[in-house]
Amino acid sequence: MDGHATERYRKAGRALLAWLLSPLVDGLAAVGVTANDVTVVSLFAGLVAGAALAFDQFGWATAAILFASLGDAVDGMLARRTGSASVGGALLDAAVDRYGEFFVLAGLAILFHESTPMLVLVLLALTGSFMVSYGSAKAEALRVAVPDGMMRRAERATVLCVGVAMVPFAGELAARIEVPWVHHAPILFAVGVVAIAANASAVRRLRLVALAAAPVTAAKPLPGSDSQGRLSQRVS
Repeated sequence: MDGHATERYRKAGRALLAWLLSPLVDGLAAVGVTANDVTVVSLFAGLVAGAALAFDQFGWATAAILFASLGDAVDGMLARRTGSASVGGALLDAAVDRYGEFFVLAGLAILFHESTPMLVLVLLALTGSFMVSYGSAKAEALRVAVPDGMMRRAERATVLCVGVAMVPFAGELAARIEVPWVHHAPILFAVGVVAIAANASAVRRLRLVALAAAPVTAAKPLPGSDSQGRLSQRVS
């Protein structure tokens, strides 16, 4: 599947989600709830999800992640519906997205802290997640097109949420067949997918950003840049 087809599917998915959530957004707007209110509530939901994961409570974690994801989808729609969209609101939303993702993966890191391989896997997923977002931010800062690629935040959230939601069922199966490692297999698989795919996507994205930015920076250095100073630092 090429990048254009993938983007068409994403747009179709966003349009369907907007249609489904429209009544909820209208109701929130009618009672005076603001987009920032929803964003802050999503932050606390992410914190609850991380705490639940740290204590191996995957059922509660699933509910909290779904609630946080719902809030993340609603806040932008609510801001546009009420005409309150702003740079500050967008910044708050982006920051909460990063914190929410950190809470979930940090909770898993705490849960698996006694197993070095599992802990490393979670940390790789965390690194890949943040580096994909960094690649997008860097492209915007350099005024070049943000490269398309897999494992954007919504995709990472979907993979992790499915993995978390499957753990209670896997736990019942593990008890029946008496194979303990099956219990956490779904979330470890999901984290592994994010760890590999997100880091691969981040490397590809940063490479494309560097290639796209090279002609721009060569023709017109960015404000505050000091190519000679950077060169001397690299040599030293």
